Amino acid sequence: MKAVVLAAGEGVRLQPVTLTRPKHLIKVGGKPILEHCLRALKSCGIDEIVLVVHYMADAIRDYFGDGQSLGLKVEYVEQKEVLGTGNAVGIVEPFVEDDFLLVYGDLLFTVEAVKKVVSLYEKEKPVATMAVVPVENPEGYGIVEVDDEGNVKRIVEKPGREEAASNLANAGIYVFSKEVFAKVRETSASVRGEWEVTDAISLLLREGKRVFAVEVLREDWFDVGRPWDLLEANRWVLLRMDHKVCGCVESGAHLVGAVTVAESARVRSGAYVEGPVFIGEKSDVGPNCFVRAFTSIGENVRIGNGCEIKNCLVMDGVHVGHLSYIGDSVIGEGCNLGAGTVTANLRLDDGSVKMLVKDVVVDSGRRKLGVVLGDGVKTGIGALFMPGVKVGCNSWIGPNVVVSRDVASDRLVVLKQDLEERELNP
Repeated sequence: MKAVVLAAGEGVRLQPVTLTRPKHLIKVGGKPILEHCLRALKSCGIDEIVLVVHYMADAIRDYFGDGQSLGLKVEYVEQKEVLGTGNAVGIVEPFVEDDFLLVYGDLLFTVEAVKKVVSLYEKEKPVATMAVVPVENPEGYGIVEVDDEGNVKRIVEKPGREEAASNLANAGIYVFSKEVFAKVRETSASVRGEWEVTDAISLLLREGKRVFAVEVLREDWFDVGRPWDLLEANRWVLLRMDHKVCGCVESGAHLVGAVTVAESARVRSGAYVEGPVFIGEKSDVGPNCFVRAFTSIGENVRIGNGCEIKNCLVMDGVHVGHLSYIGDSVIGEGCNLGAGTVTANLRLDDGSVKMLVKDVVVDSGRRKLGVVLGDGVKTGIGALFMPGVKVGCNSWIGPNVVVSRDVASDRLVVLKQDLEERELNP
C-alpha cells in the first residue's frame, strides 16, 4: 500500500517560524515534523510515499531527496495552488494504482494509530476508513458523527460547541479505495475556495457506501497548528524517542533522566541537564548553566555561562549569551541573544497567555508561554520580552528594550533615553 502525504501548506498561523521554512520542516526533537511522519509510516511497513508539495517545495525535495536515506521510495507531486485536501487527492490519482493511505504531513502520530486504521480497512474492506480522536474543543475541528458500530454518519466542519454531535475530531489519517477519486471530481469548492476530501466522503455516505471511523488514543496523535503547539510537539517527541549520550560530557556536568547528546556536541563542567532533553551536533552547552526538561537544542548552538533554558525549541545556529533566561519559547535559526536576555513566560496576574495569530488575539490556554522569534533575530544586552510576543525574522532588539507587542521582520527597535548630566560637585 502506498501512502500519500500532504505537505503543500504554508502554515501561516505558525509565522514567523514558517516565513523561512515550510511547517513540515520545523525540527522537533532534532528532526523535521515530516520526517517523524515518514519514519512512522516506514515502521508500519509502508515504503512507497507520494509527497504532495507546494510552499517551499524545493526545500522539502532537497531534504528528503528520493527517500533512500530513510529506506523509502519518495515521489513528488506539485500542487500548483493550495486548493484544499480534495484537490490534493485529485492530482495524485495517476500515481496511485490501488487502495492507499492518506495522511496530513503536519501531524505527529504513533505506529499504533496508523496500524489501527489500516487493519480495520483490510478486515472490513469498506470504501474508506478514517481515524478520529477525542478532543476537548470540538469547535476547532472537523467533527465526525458515528453510530454504535463505528460507521461514519456525517462530518461537520468546526461546529458550534452546542451543535457538535460528538467530540470525535477528524485526525487526518485515512485509507481510501480508488472510488474516492470519482467523488473528488464531483465535489465543488467550499466558501474558502477549496475542495475538501471530507466532501468526497460525504458523497460516498449519501450513496450508502460504508466509511468506518477508527478511534485512536489522544496520546497517539498530535496536530501542529499554532505557535505554542510547537512546544507540545517537541514534548511529544522527546517523551517517545530513544535517548543516547554520544558526545563530550565534561567532568562536573550532570545529566539527569533521558538526555541525548549528539556525537560532536559538548556539555561543559557545571552544566545541569534535566531530561528529557535533546542536544544536537556541534552544540556547546555551559559551563554552569541549567537546561531544563522538554528542551531541544539544535545543531551548532552555543548556550553561554550561567544561562537557564526551560521547555524550549532552540533551532540551529543560535547563540544565547551568558546570564540569559529563555523559558517556554521558540527561538528561530541563527538568532543571537545578547547577555542577560530574558523571555518572560508568566503573566503578573497568573492568567493564560494570549498571542496574536493571523491578526486575531488567541488565548493559548497556557499558563506559561514565552516568545516566538523568527530566524536571525538579534538582541542587545538586557533585552526583555513579555509573554506571548512574536518577533519577525532578522529584526534587531536593542539593549534594555522591553518588548511588549509583536515586532515585524527586518525592524530595529531601540530605547530612547532622556539623560541628564550634572557637575558632580557644583
